[in-house]
Amino acid sequence: MHTTQRIAPCLWFDSQAEEAAAFYTGIFRNSRIVEITRYGEAGREIHGRPPGSVMTVAFELDGQMFTALNGGPVFTFNEAISLQVYCDTQDEIDDYWNRLGAGGDPKAQQCGWLKDRFGVSWQIVPKMLSELLKDPHSAKSQRAMTAMLAMKKLDIAAMQRAYAG
Repeated sequence: MHTTQRIAPCLWFDSQAEEAAAFYTGIFRNSRIVEITRYGEAGREIHGRPPGSVMTVAFELDGQMFTALNGGPVFTFNEAISLQVYCDTQDEIDDYWNRLGAGGDPKAQQCGWLKDRFGVSWQIVPKMLSELLKDPHSAKSQRAMTAMLAMKKLDIAAMQRAYAG
């Protein structure tokens, strides 16, 4: 695997690493599956996977390297870690929200967060959000925060209207 970044997330799946990597690389531009490694006979008494089955999938999402590991059902995803997608426009927010959220848990949607069909948490946020919220003492920022907290998918125009008063 060729990497130029020092730190890359590894996502632990039961057995859906290849499916998840294909799903994610189909959503983000400039993305690709880089390499697939497979389990061999060595260590089978520990990993319990059939030889030849997918062990890891190295993939790239818009220049960011990830590894997906088929490690079994021992660990599952939770909201303690999420992947943030910064968007310039409402169209981008809508597109990522709809595509990443397809088949996910609709009850796990709040304030720009969603959970995809693999259980991975994502935050789909406008790049300008920090500008609206940066001063917690201003009435403008308080209005924008109140508006955001009432949303599932973030609405740039509605937050800007709240900010403006």
